[in-house]
Amino acid sequence: MKRLHRPRWMPIDPYILLLLGTVGLAALLPARGSAADVASGASTAAIAFLFFLYGARLSTREAMDGLRHWRLHVTVLAFTFVIFPLLGMATRGLVPVILTDPLYQGLLFLTLVPSTIQSSIAFTSIARGNVPAAICAGSFSSLAGIVVTPLLAAALLGGSGGFSADSVVEIVLQLLVPFMAGQLLRRWIGGFVARHKKVLGYVDRGSILLVVYTAFSEGMVQGIWHQVSPARLAGLLAVEAVLLAVMLALTWYGSKALGFDRADRIAIQFAGSKKSLASGLPMASVLFGAHASLAVLPLMLFHQMQLMVCAVIAKRRSHDPEAERETGAEPGTGAAARV
Repeated sequence: MKRLHRPRWMPIDPYILLLLGTVGLAALLPARGSAADVASGASTAAIAFLFFLYGARLSTREAMDGLRHWRLHVTVLAFTFVIFPLLGMATRGLVPVILTDPLYQGLLFLTLVPSTIQSSIAFTSIARGNVPAAICAGSFSSLAGIVVTPLLAAALLGGSGGFSADSVVEIVLQLLVPFMAGQLLRRWIGGFVARHKKVLGYVDRGSILLVVYTAFSEGMVQGIWHQVSPARLAGLLAVEAVLLAVMLALTWYGSKALGFDRADRIAIQFAGSKKSLASGLPMASVLFGAHASLAVLPLMLFHQMQLMVCAVIAKRRSHDPEAERETGAEPGTGAAARV
């Protein structure tokens, strides 16, 4: 007799609980005065170190090989920086019935940030997609976002944040310069980073937790959380669920219409429908200043939602009979040939 196993769908990532716990800690014990200055400086340094590690991890050869598949990367960039922002602008019609103006600004900012790297790669691998393409697509998106995101924010959000040439320069210094330093030093430290990947992964997540604590502490001190009611929060979650569903559908069926094979479509779906908390948080802290906590609330909620939903989709894709049919349909064109 076969034993029945309960399906483990929508697993709760312990990191999500840590994020929620960090928000709770900021609500109970926000950093004030000199402690806030120390926390802000530490979060800035942590994010710079995080992007330094990104640069040290990314193989230059992988990046150059990925450039050959330029149609896929252009498609991901179009979904990330064109389609996503257009959908974000469309939610303006929900103000003030469902969203407040500050929540709309945060939601629009969410649609402007680059794609993720780690989770896009992980989900693409689980679903048996084109992993090298996912690595390069996520990396190119993050690099482009360092410049494109603040420029789009300045154009679409106008005077609602501290948008200026100085803001763009500050973001470049905090994110792009450490990344390039990591690339330059990769020859000497790349092996060390690869051997200690698990330990340095805790540095990644710890950096994000520190930025979350700093941003939400500022929000508590400024008293802006009184602006968000439970009804508004529920409305925001509903809007983000629809946004994620639309993007997952567009990336999957749109890439099929463009002629990509199944392995590439998986990479496009996971890289083109997701948003990076690691990149978005430091940018928001520069662009929004004291109001960053309310601005990043939609991004934090969307980040958690996309992880849970994409985990389910990746598991289902890994058992999809279409995998064997499509990846073997045209020898030399799928993920196996490129790997």
